[in-house]
Amino acid sequence: MIAPMDDLPGSPAASYERRIRRVLAAFVGGFLLFLAALAWAEQQGLSRFWLGPIFMFSTVMMYAAIGIRGRTTDPEEYYVAGRRIPPMYNGMAAAADWMSAASFISLAGGLYLQGFSGSERQPGGLAYVLGWTGGFVLVALLVAPYLRRMGLYTVPDYFHVRYGGDWPRRLAALAAIICSFTYVVAQIYGIGLIASRLTGVQFEIGILLGLGGVLLCSFLGGMRAITWTQVAQYIVLLLAFLIPVSWLAYKQLGNPMAPLVYGMQMQKIADLESQLMASPGEREVQQVFLQRAADYRAKLADVEGALVRERAAARERIRQLKAQDADPARIVAANRELAALPRDPASAREYWTRLQQESLQRAQPLGGLPPHGTPFAGDPDGSAAERDAFNGSRANFLALVFCLMAGTAGLPHLLTRFYTTRSVADTRTSVAWALFFVGLLYLSVPALAVLVKFEVMQGLVGSSFDALPAWIVQWGRVDPALASVSDVNGDGRVQFGEIHMGADIIMLATPEIGGLPYVISGLVAAGGLAAALSTADGLLLTISNALVRDLFWHDIGPRTTPEQRVILSKFALLGVALLAAMVATLKPADILPLVSASFSLAASALLPAMVLGIFWPRATRSGAVAGMLAGFGVTVYYMASSSHTLRTVLGVAGEAPLWFGIMPAAGGVFGVALGAATMVVVSLALPARVLPAASGAGNP
Repeated sequence: MIAPMDDLPGSPAASYERRIRRVLAAFVGGFLLFLAALAWAEQQGLSRFWLGPIFMFSTVMMYAAIGIRGRTTDPEEYYVAGRRIPPMYNGMAAAADWMSAASFISLAGGLYLQGFSGSERQPGGLAYVLGWTGGFVLVALLVAPYLRRMGLYTVPDYFHVRYGGDWPRRLAALAAIICSFTYVVAQIYGIGLIASRLTGVQFEIGILLGLGGVLLCSFLGGMRAITWTQVAQYIVLLLAFLIPVSWLAYKQLGNPMAPLVYGMQMQKIADLESQLMASPGEREVQQVFLQRAADYRAKLADVEGALVRERAAARERIRQLKAQDADPARIVAANRELAALPRDPASAREYWTRLQQESLQRAQPLGGLPPHGTPFAGDPDGSAAERDAFNGSRANFLALVFCLMAGTAGLPHLLTRFYTTRSVADTRTSVAWALFFVGLLYLSVPALAVLVKFEVMQGLVGSSFDALPAWIVQWGRVDPALASVSDVNGDGRVQFGEIHMGADIIMLATPEIGGLPYVISGLVAAGGLAAALSTADGLLLTISNALVRDLFWHDIGPRTTPEQRVILSKFALLGVALLAAMVATLKPADILPLVSASFSLAASALLPAMVLGIFWPRATRSGAVAGMLAGFGVTVYYMASSSHTLRTVLGVAGEAPLWFGIMPAAGGVFGVALGAATMVVVSLALPARVLPAASGAGNP
């Protein structure tokens, strides 16, 4: 086979790749030396107080330097990195773009808390692994090569060229903004979480610190700077993930190849789970939580009266402490408890309802966690209730896998990543490389969850409250929802049901759980920061481009030059980043639910019209508009009507009924089906219009 001219040894492309390889090798070597130097400094007595800030400052400044080096105002470079990124490096950048805070921080936590398949109403963590990796197959087969062949710049460009008119483009741009904004809020939340842990500052200040790194990478150089920043970030997050999981596997099983050996711990975990279910101490904890649930139920029966009594009791407690000349710390804590009480009956109802549900959950065996290796909840051969639980668990698992796969193939920030290659063939190769680099981490995620759970069950459970590990206390200071342990039954020993760990803590605390040096904790936090920063960069660029290029330029300022549009995109990016930071400070939800919602939205709004437009010539503009509105609308309605917070604000009592038992996070399964069906019916019912050829390049 004769090599293409651009790939011959003496060609500019070949020289470009050789230069990239040298730079990448120097970066990897330099980062390993930096890591070794910090490890040596820790052994010599460097305080943890300095290690965390050094890690954060050094890595963020490293990414910022790459962003500054890649600054540009050239539209071709800003939007698609000059369309000259080699497939392997584009695949590495796509993997970093993909390894968001959800993948790096929360996915192992989801598997820890939900097991492989989860409960009747909560799909297990394995659904995320299968859905996200399978989604890349859809990208390679159905979408990416065809979009690259058209030589466009953004995903809404495709809708404009394929369907003509304005509304397909407008709807695609609005959908890209909404799903990307939901996604980027989750990333910035992860940035604040990690930055506050590394530096010890407040969560909100941590968000601002990390946000500076995002802006320096994406603001100056667009896709050109983001690409090479993401390549560097992938190296960091790969090392940050594989080092601790390999250490845990070696510590527990004598073999660092965690994906190959972690199955040996599954039977041990099953035995430990059986022992915990039969433990008298665990049953005492369950009874305490049942009583708490009953207390909250009584408060909910008379919310206004209960709130008045709670405030009076809190004030009386403060008065007694002051009268006894108690320790000032106890008085401050009592004042905080008073300030933390709900401000009005509506807030109290929402707050106590949530606490009642949490208490009922923790009153279940294993603190409400499903047995880790159970295929699905319930029993297909059991009672009617057990069969219903089994069918519900399986349906939710499959629905979430479908939504994540379809969302992967429809997410604009990922698809734009494949506009940067030199050819359609390079795009296909690039997707294959991306799947390889994603698989390097995803194969280790289930192993990490199993190894950490064994470490907690074997090492933490049964220990004394007087000798709690420092990591629980330290993470509890960042946010008690992340990690906390309370002596519920008063026996002075830690029971499994007394341990509360959020999904966002498992990966970040793994080095400390496994007894590794603190420098590895800093590395893991830096890896999580790299994952969140890399995805936030791509998402913010997608949103700003949709606002300026796909909406403003076409509808408001058609006479702006390409250079002016680039400048406007930069300022739009800055504004969106600040708005997302404001929303993230409210801590709207855990990372995984936010990310799942964005995938369902992308799948329902964009994928049917995109795929049918590629493979079905009969698809029309009217059909695309109707399908996008129907699919997106039904998904948003289902998610909003099922939101407990929104229902409380609107004064709607009770839980919303589920459609076919499917949880709202997987609501995209209804949106995709309705969107595709609507598009087909409308396209066939209304006369087709003559559309422009769909092979021309977009105008930057």
